[in-house]
Parts: sequence; structure tokens; C-alpha cells
Amino acid sequence: MLSLVTGASRGIGIEYARTLARDYGSDLLIVSSHEADVQGVAADIAGDYGVNVIPLAMDLAQPDAAERLFAYTQEKGMEVDVLVNNAGMFFFNPLVDTDMARIERMLTLHVLTVTKLCRLFGEVMCRRGSGYILNMSSLSIWMAYPGIQVYNASKAYLYNFSRALWYEFKPKGVHVLVVTPGMVDTTLYGLKPELRALAVRLGINTPTPRLARKAVRRLFHRRKYCMPGIINHLFKPFLKHLPDWLVFFVIKKIAKYQK
Repeated sequence: MLSLVTGASRGIGIEYARTLARDYGSDLLIVSSHEADVQGVAADIAGDYGVNVIPLAMDLAQPDAAERLFAYTQEKGMEVDVLVNNAGMFFFNPLVDTDMARIERMLTLHVLTVTKLCRLFGEVMCRRGSGYILNMSSLSIWMAYPGIQVYNASKAYLYNFSRALWYEFKPKGVHVLVVTPGMVDTTLYGLKPELRALAVRLGINTPTPRLARKAVRRLFHRRKYCMPGIINHLFKPFLKHLPDWLVFFVIKKIAKYQK
């Protein structure tokens, strides 16, 4: 089995790669724009679990990245059994204060590249009659949140896109899972270490190994949806119906985390 994991040089991506190698004996093609990091991760996982791990440095926020990645696998004769679309980015800013290039990178990475990868690898999987695809959405899709308007809109796209693909691909033997985590214990949000530790203790932040194990398990159980963390299930109904005054209050309180 060969699994392709994007954004695999840090955070959740490393844990997806480790889970697939450790628990399922999968060989890996791991992709990241951070060349030194992805090479180090590949060496560590190969040494720890005795699987073949190929590191590939590639910026997936480029418009033609999906085609180049697919072409790479074809040239190398790789048959991808599992596609994990994990690569992502995050920023908190009012839209008019956000650089246009940053907006384009996020939309390309979250929407265009993932859509194209599902199209390219999905066609091969459907023709073969087997395969698994995991796409990362977010708990934030259940509300329109100022400051992360591009992020949660792009993640809402991924949620609906993935649910539609589940119906299209399932009759052809290919299974699509969409994951909607809440806060995850990574550096993505720019929180201080002590705040991250507190959030884990309170059950607000989900540790990355736990998230990866649960998501991959549900993927291979051929489910279509995964929301790790009981607290996230409790939050979901409230997020859909937050009063405007509370949203404005929260905006003021977290403005210092803008980056």
C-alpha cells in the first residue's frame, strides 16, 4: 500500500504519515514545501517503522502543483492507494487588511489543488476500483467567522465537495472521508505554548496523534465524516446560532492574535 500525504513536514501531516506507517504498514510519499523538514520526517519514519518513505519538496499553493505532483507519481510508476489532502494554511485578519497574494495562496492550496488532486488521483482509483481519499475541513465551517473569512469559506467548500465525492466515488469502490476538527494542538494558530497546553487540558485542543488515529481509522472503515473530540460535537449546534453581539465581543478579544 502506498499513501500520499500532503503537508507532511509538521503538525497533523506528520501524524497522518506516522499512523499510516506504524498501524497499517503503508509506504509513503510525503509532500511539503519545507524541503529540509520533509526529508528529516521521511528519514525518521522510515527508520522507526521500516517502510519506504519518499520525501518530495513541492509548493502545493501553486496553480499547477496538482498536475506536477500527479505527473511525478506517474513518471515514477507509483500507484497511490491512499490520498491524504492535509496541506493547509491559516491567518487571522480582516479581509481588507490581507495581502492579495496571501488570499490567492490560501484559495489555491485549499480549493484548487485539493480539487485537482481528487480529480486526477480519483480517476485512477475509480478506474482501478479501489482507493481512499481524506480531505481536511474544519469545525469553523458551521459559522461565518470574521477574521478567518477566507479560511472557513474554503473549508466549507472542502466539506461539501468531499460529501458529494463520497456519493460519486463509493459505487466505484473509492471511499472519501472529510474531517472537521476543531482546535488542534499545532503551531498553525500562533498560540503561545502555555495557552496550547491549557487548551489541551481543557479538552479544547485535540492532540495531533489522537486526531490522526481516529481519522485514519474512520477512513478505512469507509465512513464519510469525522469530527474528533466530544466537545466539538457539543459546540457545533451553538456555532450555527451565535448572536451578533457575541461575535462582535469575541472579535475585540482576539484581535491581538491577528497575524
